[in-house]
Amino acid sequence: MQTTSYISRRGELETYFDRTAVDAWAKLTTDAPVSKIRATVRAGRDEMRNTLLSWLPDDLTGCRLLDAGCGTGAFSVEAAQRGADVTAVDLSPTLIDLANERAPKTFDGGRISFRAGDMLDPDLGRFDYIVGMDSLIHYNAQDMAEMLARLAERADEGVLFTHAPRTPLLTAMHTVGRLFPRNDRAPAIEPVSNKHIRGALDRHPLMKDWAIGRTHQVTSGFYLSQAQELTAL
Repeated sequence: MQTTSYISRRGELETYFDRTAVDAWAKLTTDAPVSKIRATVRAGRDEMRNTLLSWLPDDLTGCRLLDAGCGTGAFSVEAAQRGADVTAVDLSPTLIDLANERAPKTFDGGRISFRAGDMLDPDLGRFDYIVGMDSLIHYNAQDMAEMLARLAERADEGVLFTHAPRTPLLTAMHTVGRLFPRNDRAPAIEPVSNKHIRGALDRHPLMKDWAIGRTHQVTSGFYLSQAQELTAL
C-alpha cells in the first residue's frame, strides 16, 4: 500500500526533476564542464554505476531488467549494451524524453523501453533484475523498505539499490539544507543507516525469500551513497 508520505514525496520529486532541476541534471550527466562540487558528484555517480553493473552478470542477453528511476538513462544504456531487455522508468517525462534522445537507437542484442511513471507500477511487469540507483534516497526508511519489498515481488533474481548512509557529515548537510527556504531547496535526502534498512527488510513479510548480499559505499566529495544487493533464495 502506498503511504501518504510516499505519495507526497513522489509528487515533490516529480516536480523537482521535471521542472526545477532538469537543466542542471542534464548537464551533470554529460561530459560538459561543471563546478568542482558537481564534478565530485559526477565522479561518484560514475563509480556507483560501475559498482552496480559489476554485480550483474557480464552477459545479460535475454535478461529482463528494470531501471527504476532511470534519470537520463546511463545505466540503462550500459545494461542494454550487455544484451539486457531494459525497461527504464522515471517520474520525470522531461528526463525520459532526454534519455530517449541520448540513447543509441540500436543495440547488439539488447534494447530499452523508456517510460514515464511510477517504478512501483505493477503493469511494468516482471524482471530478472531490478536496479534503483539513487532513486530511493529521498524516501524515509519505512517507505524505502516498503518500496523495496514491492519491487522484490516483481524480481526473480536480484534487486540492487542505493541509499544515503547515516554519517555525521551527511546528517549535518541534511540538517543545514532544511534551513533554506522551501522554494530554494531540493527534496531532502533521507540518511538511513545500513543496519536500519537491513533490519527493516529482515522484518518485512514479503522479504522472507530474499537474502541481503554485498554492500559497498562510494564517497566522492559531495557524493555519498551506499550500494546494497538483495538476492532471491
